[in-house]
Amino acid sequence: MRPRLLSIVAPLLVSAPLAAQEPFPTSPPVAVRLRPVQFPPFREVALPNGMTLLLVENHEQPTLSLSLSFRAGTYYDPPGKEGLSAMVAELLTKGTPTRDAEQLAAEIEGVGGTISASSGDDFLTISTDGLSDHADLAFALLGDVARRATFPDPELELARTRFLSALAVELSQAENVATRAFQREVYGRNPYGRNTSAESFKAITRTDVVNFAGRRIRPGGALLVVAGEITLPKAQELANRAFGTWSGAAAATPAALAPPTKRSTDILLVNRPGSVQANIVIGNTTFLPTDTGYYPARIATHVLGGGSDSRLFTILREQKSWTYGSYAALRRYRGLGYWNATFEGRTEVADSALAELLHQIDRVRTELIPDSELTAAKGFLVGSFPLTIETPRQIAQVVTSARLLGLGSDYLQRYRDRLAAVSATRARAAAQRTYKRTALTIVVVGDAKVLYDKLKAIAPVRLVDIAGNALDPADLNPTAAAVVFDPTQVVAQRDSLQALVQGNVAGSQVYSIDVAGDSIVYSEVTTIAMAGLQQRSTVVLNPDLTMRRSDQTGTVQGQQTTTHLDYSGGRVKGSAMAPQPSGTPKSFTIDTALAAGTIDDNALQLALLALPLERGKMFNLNVFSSGEGTTKIVNVKVAGVEQVQVPAGTFPAFRLELSGMQLPVVMYVSQQGPRRLIRIAPTGAPVVFELVK
Repeated sequence: MRPRLLSIVAPLLVSAPLAAQEPFPTSPPVAVRLRPVQFPPFREVALPNGMTLLLVENHEQPTLSLSLSFRAGTYYDPPGKEGLSAMVAELLTKGTPTRDAEQLAAEIEGVGGTISASSGDDFLTISTDGLSDHADLAFALLGDVARRATFPDPELELARTRFLSALAVELSQAENVATRAFQREVYGRNPYGRNTSAESFKAITRTDVVNFAGRRIRPGGALLVVAGEITLPKAQELANRAFGTWSGAAAATPAALAPPTKRSTDILLVNRPGSVQANIVIGNTTFLPTDTGYYPARIATHVLGGGSDSRLFTILREQKSWTYGSYAALRRYRGLGYWNATFEGRTEVADSALAELLHQIDRVRTELIPDSELTAAKGFLVGSFPLTIETPRQIAQVVTSARLLGLGSDYLQRYRDRLAAVSATRARAAAQRTYKRTALTIVVVGDAKVLYDKLKAIAPVRLVDIAGNALDPADLNPTAAAVVFDPTQVVAQRDSLQALVQGNVAGSQVYSIDVAGDSIVYSEVTTIAMAGLQQRSTVVLNPDLTMRRSDQTGTVQGQQTTTHLDYSGGRVKGSAMAPQPSGTPKSFTIDTALAAGTIDDNALQLALLALPLERGKMFNLNVFSSGEGTTKIVNVKVAGVEQVQVPAGTFPAFRLELSGMQLPVVMYVSQQGPRRLIRIAPTGAPVVFELVK
């Protein structure tokens, strides 16, 4: 509305008589009788090549959606090649003998459509949609990518880079770390419990991709769902044209270990040092997708944590202000499913939140759900179902999921009635069966130094690091020991590293070492424009690598950062300005005592070059964090020697795993002297530094 017109209308709105308005209702409307879902009828046809064609005919809109699904999800990834199914899905639409990736995209987008492929836990699905006038093109492209994908090498490497970058981001988020650890705990060595890793993505070759597609992307047993404005004869004609000469069945499903049988409830505590928040995931495996206990369990789980009106959300957020949200969900696989409840909140309330989660689980298991909650839960689930089948694409997705899980031809028509029929007694019985209170898996990700003793009061605790390696609780309070550095490794040099973000060059780090007389000067300049990072630091040390002075200036996302520190007489004195989440830098004065041998954090990379490195050795270093004004103990583990390829060449390098800082970091230092930094990879951050020259 234009300003002039608004100035004329506004007084009229204000002067409208209040008496003319309808009074606000004081009670909710009376529930009406449930109306049947107007779901289009299914038409099912077995194609000669073993595919099943399901047609959901709908002539309300001139659109069409196709989905072609295979038993080729992540469940079928070979051990050590986790992520292979996802890689295949990513590459299916990247080229065929007659069309490259750009041509495929241009053809379908030129008629207002899309084509894509995705890999789920059990199934890999290729989807395309668009206007029904171009149904012939949609079928043709779907057939082309399913049958004749070429998986070009350059596209494979681009996909690998994207997956590795996405994994780094995923591992930087405590919520994802908790979810991965939970899956591993409840499913063990069963395929549902395996996780992708940088190693598994790097191990995937083009031969792996081609072989996987050849074994699993086959017509026998595949499901083609067609939804929208098209008739059955036309759909059959186009399907036969696209897939008629294709033959063969998918390889047999490999035998898999059953999920482990849990005997008691315990806690897996994943140490994330310094984390100000804790993430909790709690749950257990449940039942197969066809189990009729799903419906009352779905109601019970919604009451527990299905939305903003659920118990977990209301109590943990609204009443106690411990979290932005706490939820529960019931998950279906083609195999054994699971349920879980989640929480994310401040570290200091994590133990109280866990106790409350367990209390609310007990309530749902032992008490009848009041009519008000039961009615609300059923009303939401029943009432929201029609919103999931409004478009041809949604219909195709719902039909595909139901059929692939083996839920029966009448599942969708009877879904709402089955939920509506759940009684409070059945919901309680389902909760008792579903929530295995004496055999729960509980995963907590957070600062174990703060949480360990508190959580022990709730259940037995096992302690691991982010990678899942067992930790000794004694390691939570390490003591730094004096380190005798190797000064022969500190020589005058200047090295340049490139900063890669999602595989693309986004900045640089240049460091230099100057050795003159009684001093060592280490200088470092780091620039990452897209992150708003520009930082320059200079550190002066004595020949034995004890500290003398540290200066740093720069900007981080528009905030200034400066540090000026002097080290002498067992103390550090000076001033610092550090960026803050609020957007306003914090200035503070530093004057504190230090243990002998403490290293300024700006000199840590130099110190690593001079450590007496050997396979299997560990070092605990006192490191003064200039941006926080505190001393931290940084653990350096020499995990082994690897051949590391970077733009500057291939080097045998020590793999150093550092923990105790804000993020764990893996650094590679050349084995041969004089040592050089080869690669720097913060765990869980989408940036990697690699030696260029």
